[in-house]
Amino acid sequence: MTDSLRDQLLGLGFKPAPKPERKPEARPGQRSDSRPERSPEHRNGPRPGTRHADGKPSARPGNRPGQGGKPETPDVARPPRAARPRPARSREEMDLAKAYAIRAQKEKEERIEAERLKQEEARLRREARTKVDELLKDKSLNDPAGDIARHFPYGGKIKRIHVNADQLKALNAGELGVLQQGGRYLLVTAALLAKAEALFPACVALKVDPDAPAADDPYADPQYQVPDDLVW
Repeated sequence: MTDSLRDQLLGLGFKPAPKPERKPEARPGQRSDSRPERSPEHRNGPRPGTRHADGKPSARPGNRPGQGGKPETPDVARPPRAARPRPARSREEMDLAKAYAIRAQKEKEERIEAERLKQEEARLRREARTKVDELLKDKSLNDPAGDIARHFPYGGKIKRIHVNADQLKALNAGELGVLQQGGRYLLVTAALLAKAEALFPACVALKVDPDAPAADDPYADPQYQVPDDLVW
């Protein structure tokens, strides 16, 4: 058989396959839709500095007449923030700032002085207590066998010390007195009480004035063993 397979198929009534349509190749500067691509100058307008066909220079974008554009000015370096001059303060502002500064300094000095006085007072109290402790060493007259409770007000509370009958009479007559030392109450002579009072008045717990009316010291009577207003 000399006929090719293609010729035999055509003879039997088969049609040849259609050939694909070839699109023309796009040329440089031309889009695939056969429309020429516009250059950047045509899309965005003429570049600044170019001239029209009539010889007139083109306007820079943003500086076209009728659009509110401002003529371009060369960039000038702005001074740094620290180098900019501050506005001068008024006389009233300066006086007010000065008054605030003087007041703050005065308050600071007052606080320092108050703290100094507080520390000085604490130091003097410690020294006075030390002197009183040395003065009272081995001079207490407390009787371990004392069975009479002598009450007296001290530090806003009712306190007591146990004495015997003779000590109670001497205490109510002002011949004896009571001093406070480290939470304890010591019975001492009137002369020793006066010396301790001169050193540290706060240590005097009971000092009886023999010339005072009896009503001024209701606890002088032994019947007041446990007073009604006693605070334990």
